[in-house]
Amino acid sequence: MKSKFNPLLAGLGAAGTLLLPALALAADEKPKLDTGDTAWMLTSTALVLMMTIPGLALFYGGMVRKKNVLATVMQSFAVTCLITVLWLIVGYSLAFSSGSTIIGGLSRVFLRGLTLDGVHDLAKTIPETVFLSFQLTFAIITPALIAGAFAERMKFSAMMWFMALWSLIVYAPIAHWVWGGGFLGDWGVLDFAGGTVVHINAGVAGLICALVIGKRKGFGTENLAPYNLVYSVIGASLLWVGWFGFNAGSAVGANGNAGMAMAVTQFATAAAALAWMFAEWATRGKPSVLGIISGAVAGLVAITPASGYVNPMGSLVIGIVAGLVCFWGATALKRAMGYDDSLDAFGVHGLGGFAGAILTGVFAVEAIAGEGKKGLIDGNPGQVLTQLWGSLVCIAWCAIATFIILKVVDALIGLRVTSEEEVEGLDINLHGETVH
Repeated sequence: MKSKFNPLLAGLGAAGTLLLPALALAADEKPKLDTGDTAWMLTSTALVLMMTIPGLALFYGGMVRKKNVLATVMQSFAVTCLITVLWLIVGYSLAFSSGSTIIGGLSRVFLRGLTLDGVHDLAKTIPETVFLSFQLTFAIITPALIAGAFAERMKFSAMMWFMALWSLIVYAPIAHWVWGGGFLGDWGVLDFAGGTVVHINAGVAGLICALVIGKRKGFGTENLAPYNLVYSVIGASLLWVGWFGFNAGSAVGANGNAGMAMAVTQFATAAAALAWMFAEWATRGKPSVLGIISGAVAGLVAITPASGYVNPMGSLVIGIVAGLVCFWGATALKRAMGYDDSLDAFGVHGLGGFAGAILTGVFAVEAIAGEGKKGLIDGNPGQVLTQLWGSLVCIAWCAIATFIILKVVDALIGLRVTSEEEVEGLDINLHGETVH
């Protein structure tokens, strides 16, 4: 006697037979590359590279004295070349390949195994070539920012050795800790586009450099006024435009997160520029060009870690706070402590990055940041402490490692140019060229 279920079982068996090839195909199918995401990330990569050359080169170059302009822009350009080669050899592998929670592995040394259609687990809709190139632009600008702290007095050879070692010993591990599968990411530290990895990192390293190398000759007694603030305005403007790639690009796709990151970046930057300008106007009697562009950069820095997590009102507050905090850091704090942070790498990037990282823990909202990512105003006060601990870990490692690297380089080849070279200028003495 046939069971009444036999036809049903036979039907299910036939359906299963038909589905098996499809299921096998799905299991073997590679991630599908998205042309829209890829196009946006190619654009973002170009925008972030533009932030260093020519953006940062002009921003810093305009703020030093005429005799050191070429040496300053040379630093940004040379760092771009140096870090690019190091990223290919081992930097990318240490930061973004599988390893431990402390450092990545060596599976991508010399970028071996890279294919046309391969993807990284952190960016499955774009080619890995685009992902690694985007991350490279972050690895370039971070050490380049440090140069603002020791402008006008470090040997070019010492700068190259320092930047190379710092990139591998400080930047790559911290990038891995936060973004590449490391322990700070596991802790729940929120850093959308580089508040800890880029700005706290560069700012703290800059402060250590300023303290170890010492003050410029004539600091506090001679006129060290900028050579050409028009260069600096152009540079700051390029930084502002390029920062859309920096922040909105960190969404790793052409999507709503990128749109919100772009919007809040604009709002925070404008608010910080105005806050710095009005603070300077109130305390010094006049709003300066240097002040408003420095405030804009402070806003860009502070919104960076928060850009994918906060709404426009949160970004407005972050911008205002950043403008005021960084103005204080670049004026009152620097005078009180007596260090010579030539172009305010610590005052803007260190303090701005720290303020932004902590305020991310205040203003992050789950509706924008995604499930489980929310801050104080969204009912998770513990995120503020998480942000604080993450920042302090980065500060500690960066400060200790930077100090050791500087001392090693100083012992081997010396850090600082001679007194005569410094007085005459780095352009002619280090590079045999001058600005006319």
